[in-house]
Amino acid sequence: MTIRLPDTAGGLRTYEPRPEPFAVTPGAPFTSRTVFSAAHVVADPFADTTPDSPAAVDWDATLAFRRHLWSHGLGVAEAMDTAQRGMGLDWAGAAELIRRSAAEARAVGGRIACGVGTDQITAGSLAEVRTAYEEQLALVESSGAQAILMASRALAAAASGPEDYLEVYGHLLRQAAEPVVLHWLGPMFDPALAGYWGSGDLDAATDTFLQVIAAHPDKVEGIKVSLLDAQREIDIRRRLPQGVRCYTGDDFNYPELIAGDDRGFSHALLGIFDPLGPLAAQAVRVLDTGNVAGFRELLDPTVELSRHLFQAPTRFYKTGVVFLAWLAGHQSHFTMVGGLQSARSLPHFARAYELADGLGLFPDPKLAEERMRNLLALYGVTQ
Repeated sequence: MTIRLPDTAGGLRTYEPRPEPFAVTPGAPFTSRTVFSAAHVVADPFADTTPDSPAAVDWDATLAFRRHLWSHGLGVAEAMDTAQRGMGLDWAGAAELIRRSAAEARAVGGRIACGVGTDQITAGSLAEVRTAYEEQLALVESSGAQAILMASRALAAAASGPEDYLEVYGHLLRQAAEPVVLHWLGPMFDPALAGYWGSGDLDAATDTFLQVIAAHPDKVEGIKVSLLDAQREIDIRRRLPQGVRCYTGDDFNYPELIAGDDRGFSHALLGIFDPLGPLAAQAVRVLDTGNVAGFRELLDPTVELSRHLFQAPTRFYKTGVVFLAWLAGHQSHFTMVGGLQSARSLPHFARAYELADGLGLFPDPKLAEERMRNLLALYGVTQ
């Protein structure tokens, strides 16, 4: 059986779907790397909402997807960019997501870390930014989850220079009950974060970022770097204080960064591990045996799909992630909070389907093919 898929030139090409999925072998917990998948939320397709409405979430399907990730040994990074924070999911929705997911993690023994931001406010003074951060930090800590201090649009707007970042982050780290993960999200993911850490010069911004960590090494468990710049991440990783982990957030270069070199390696906290979960878990277990070549053999072929999903405008990668979750049978529909299912084109979806199918990511390839055909028919493509 073949399927006709649209290309970027306005024509159709013939594709023969893979008959069998990638064979997943369950295994023991990871030993060489700590690995989180940032997880998407599943919208309620029957809610009468608009793109500006508060998010209507299908909680059962959303939590079921987290159990899927935990079942393969992955940690869940909750209420992060992948969950559409600031792009359909407001703080009220994120707070409910954190409470529910943290409770689910306790019930099943899953590892969870949750995003702490300032999205209760759109702008404000430095004092208001601190207060917003404090409210979210208190909620995450009370839920029993590890805190991830995310980059703040409000802080980027309010700060006049590096000293304001040093003051705000220092204040938060001093009061954090447990060590946190600091997240540097680049402007390719969120244009409002341009100039974060007080400078548009990345060398100067890096120095400020590292200064925050050096002043509070006992309160920083790790950092997540999402700049899509492998060499910069390596340079930052090599300058970290002893005991502070680097979690790669580089969805373009993750195999080489996780594999590492003779001077260290990165752990992982990645949005692309949402669709890659079982395959990524298998690759890490191979790495646990010391087989770097086998790890790269499994994970390197996934980079083409990841670069496709995260192509500019990178912030719309969530659309591809949810699309693949639908094709894989993790949810019954392709609807997103904020109406973000419209953020990518049909040729983009077609290529994502082809690449994911080629990797064997769909547990039921026939279901994925049927759903792809339904989407094509909706767009007027006849087979």
